[in-house]
Amino acid sequence: MPACVEILSAGRVYASPRGAVTALADVSLAVEEGEFLSLLGPSGCGKSTLLKCIAGLDAPSSGEIRVRGKPLSGPPRDIGMVFQRDVLLDWRTILENVVLAAEFQGQSRRGAKGRALAERAMLLLERFGIGSCADRHPWELSGGQRQRAAICRALLCEPEILLMDEPFGALDAMTRDDLNVELSRIMGGGAEAEARTVVFVTHSIAEAVFLSDRVAVMSAGPGRVAQVFPIDLPRPRPLSVRESPEFTRHVAAIRDLFTQLGVAQH
Repeated sequence: MPACVEILSAGRVYASPRGAVTALADVSLAVEEGEFLSLLGPSGCGKSTLLKCIAGLDAPSSGEIRVRGKPLSGPPRDIGMVFQRDVLLDWRTILENVVLAAEFQGQSRRGAKGRALAERAMLLLERFGIGSCADRHPWELSGGQRQRAAICRALLCEPEILLMDEPFGALDAMTRDDLNVELSRIMGGGAEAEARTVVFVTHSIAEAVFLSDRVAVMSAGPGRVAQVFPIDLPRPRPLSVRESPEFTRHVAAIRDLFTQLGVAQH
């Protein structure tokens, strides 16, 4: 059986006034079904470019990306995406923003199907602790609440693959910790799991280790996969796991690799 996502010698070159810019070079990586994999690396190493290619929003200049054995030729319907910014619409309520994902797929908000969508949206909002905000507008919420709503929107249509592009990078440390715990609980492979496979972009070593089954470390541009680290920490993972010797060992091993690559990383 093929992996959920297969990246086969993928490269991405962009044209610029100063000549060609190589963002990715010969990237090969497999993401297994049900896996939480983080792409970790410094700014400018091509993490977001690779994620956009997996989402079908961009295409590699060379190589190939396959989803369940089939070559990717555009955005598949069974992928959800959370961007760095929440991109919520200020004139719609939070509930209306969440159901927008279904509208993009041509699903009606009317009738029995519409009621079922609204019920599922409310369930997601409640799971992420913002059910009381359903009738508010984005400008009435904090950054952390807005990002929770963006995650709910991505999960509404029950994607089989969830792609997340540094979704917590702009948040304060406490809010980021809270969302890491919530995401780990919802996506950690238990009965409440909302997506079977997650690819998560971050530049935080601790965040990658806390969330992931494996961490793919990318070198500075042009982006390449330098090494993949399995994370054998048991789930569920409370924040206190970050104080354990096992967690510290994983963080140290990844930091040592960045030192060898000549990259400063937190």
